[in-house]
Amino acid sequence: MSTSPELPNIDAALFQQPDPERLHPNERATHPPRILLLYGSLRERSYSRLLTEEAARLLQALGAEPRIFDPRGLPMPDDAPEDHPKVQELRDLAQWSEGMVWTSPERHGAMTGIMKAQIDWVPLAIGAVRPTQGKTLAVMEVSGGSQSFNAVNQLRVLGRWMRMITIPNQSSVAKAFMEFDDAGRMKPSSYYERVVDVMEELVKFTLLTRDSAAYLVDRYSERKEGAEQLSKRVNQRSI
Repeated sequence: MSTSPELPNIDAALFQQPDPERLHPNERATHPPRILLLYGSLRERSYSRLLTEEAARLLQALGAEPRIFDPRGLPMPDDAPEDHPKVQELRDLAQWSEGMVWTSPERHGAMTGIMKAQIDWVPLAIGAVRPTQGKTLAVMEVSGGSQSFNAVNQLRVLGRWMRMITIPNQSSVAKAFMEFDDAGRMKPSSYYERVVDVMEELVKFTLLTRDSAAYLVDRYSERKEGAEQLSKRVNQRSI
């Protein structure tokens, strides 16, 4: 291992100063940003689904390509094999996406189990490939009472754990039953305007980072570790 006197514990061959050229590549993608949207309720009139659908309309108007995953039929984590059709659908969408929107109801002061189950089915890695690492994320929640941020705060923790770039803005819609009309469209309000803000910010962050996402999350520790060792560490099936 090549080292320097000042940093005796560092492998100098693998220690790299950030390269501005790699942060701003000359060749940039031109396709619409690919955004996967997840919601956390199976109710017939699900306000997290209605909010997700409203977000998808905004994303499309902002030039993105949104796809919404329907969680109906998704088994509980570890209660079905990984080749279950709904699991494969979710994982394929996660790999396809360049950014995500997670929207959960707040239930008992937390995100719903349905929301968490979807995230748990998206693994930290498939082999040595991380399907969420370096991708952007926006978080939103709906609640039946006064405004709360418990669910979005938990979603942020999960986003960090999944090594995603979670944007600063977020949306929390209080008394959601009052914010949608009979057709399921969101009424004009400051809540709606915040959703517009969040989607606009998500598209901007996705455009800014998607071409350099792999470099942004390139790590010294993982350069030291071979792909086979990395795969073994992040795919701990016994947990």
